[in-house]
Amino acid sequence: MEIVRSQRKSSVTDVAPTLPLYRSAPALEVRLDDFELFAIDRLRVLKGISDGLSRGRKPEEMEKLVRDLWRTNMRHQNTSEVINKDIISHFVLRLVYCRTEELRKWFLSMETTLFRYRFRLEIPEAQRALMGEFDLLYKAVGSAEFESVKEILGQVARSIGQPLPNADTIFFKVPFEEVPELVAGRRVYICKGYAYVPMNQVVSLVVTQFRSYLSKALVLTNRKWTSTIREQEKDRLTPIVEALSTSYLGPDYSQPKEFAEISIKDIDQVANTSFPLCMRHLFEKGVGLKLDDALAFWRAEFSQKVGTERFDKEYAYSIRHNYGKEGKRTDYTPYSCQKIISSTPGVGDHHGCPYRHFRFTLKLMHFHLPQGHATRQNAVYHSEITFFLSTQTSTVKLTSKQIYDFYHDCFLLVCLLLESEENLRAALGKMGVSDRAVEDIMDKVRNRHYQLACTLTFEAVHDSSCDAGINHPNQYFSDSQKILQSKMVIPLGEQLGGMVCICMRQHELVDRKL
Repeated sequence: MEIVRSQRKSSVTDVAPTLPLYRSAPALEVRLDDFELFAIDRLRVLKGISDGLSRGRKPEEMEKLVRDLWRTNMRHQNTSEVINKDIISHFVLRLVYCRTEELRKWFLSMETTLFRYRFRLEIPEAQRALMGEFDLLYKAVGSAEFESVKEILGQVARSIGQPLPNADTIFFKVPFEEVPELVAGRRVYICKGYAYVPMNQVVSLVVTQFRSYLSKALVLTNRKWTSTIREQEKDRLTPIVEALSTSYLGPDYSQPKEFAEISIKDIDQVANTSFPLCMRHLFEKGVGLKLDDALAFWRAEFSQKVGTERFDKEYAYSIRHNYGKEGKRTDYTPYSCQKIISSTPGVGDHHGCPYRHFRFTLKLMHFHLPQGHATRQNAVYHSEITFFLSTQTSTVKLTSKQIYDFYHDCFLLVCLLLESEENLRAALGKMGVSDRAVEDIMDKVRNRHYQLACTLTFEAVHDSSCDAGINHPNQYFSDSQKILQSKMVIPLGEQLGGMVCICMRQHELVDRKL
């Protein structure tokens, strides 16, 4: 990169940056344990960034957040290995998140944001060195030209709250189309097609280059993964790679050591005060509820519709199985928010994340069409259904039998996927969420920030902040109990845990709304 500064300031000694560009995978031997642990540590950083962005944190707050996340999660007992951990973890997650368009988009956004704030934390000399590594061949503005535009540059700086430029401030002349972010924010002076970019804003230049490179690299990695790596590593790395994108990174709730037992008489009370919205349509393995109590509880509920004898024959086994007392005797672990969000409910299912899945209500309507007008109208309705199918393939499917009936029997089965928010609004209202808070929650839902929507629900219900965010139904329950205990609302002793949400199909377990 060419930097003309001889007329304004003496040259600066080259400084090696601590921020790698991840151009090529390192030729290092990595233990399988480190392969996974390094990736998980970096994933904590990226998910922390995602949460910060979802909460609308300001740039200064994001810079502090990134610095704290990095220091907390990316340390290594051997200081000389910190850079290796950085590089290895990036390439492992690149492999994890290259597999689908949605995963690539998220990883690209989070890694770019991480790079942006790490670049800002570098000293100016290291920043210039990074620009050189990207081969950004922009000339620095000379002294004479700087003096001619100094007043205008000062006006721009004042308008965005930046220090006034002086003779030592470095500016680069850059084609304006290469800094759309700065142009859109009116943060640079443009003259004859060139933007005058100060040194403290060159991050936009570098980030654009980094994002472009990483985007292409993810596509290439995906090709290698699908063509060779996935099959070659099917017994070793593939299971780890495929599981990491949905990994839960919070506390382990599968085997709590200490928790107060919940009896049948407590269920209704704690359900109303401490269950997250997703748990109000699920079978709960406990929150400390013993197997005998669970059987007694569900037998009493089911007997109202199916009778005691049928319950013992068709449902009791499933409940004992969930407690690890039947079949392969697995004591099932609870799902995290990420797992629940990514698991789309099927026909007859009563699980899922309410903030993602309650927004849509499927209604089936039948219309009888006169024989004389059947063909044309059916064709029109069929195109509408095709439209719904193309936009909501994960929710609505039309079978060949329905298509056949559609044309030959002149009965139209119209699948209307109504993007209605009323169900979710009603559920939030029953929880005591105010109208204003509901609007904030729905805004997060529309922008697909489902966990943040749940966090806002928690804060509205408990009138208390939840800076860590909600990442697990058990966390919601435990944090709720802590708050309620501190207010002496429900004296249930120590922190409760052990709750496992088991999602069961309708034919296995009748849905009960607690």
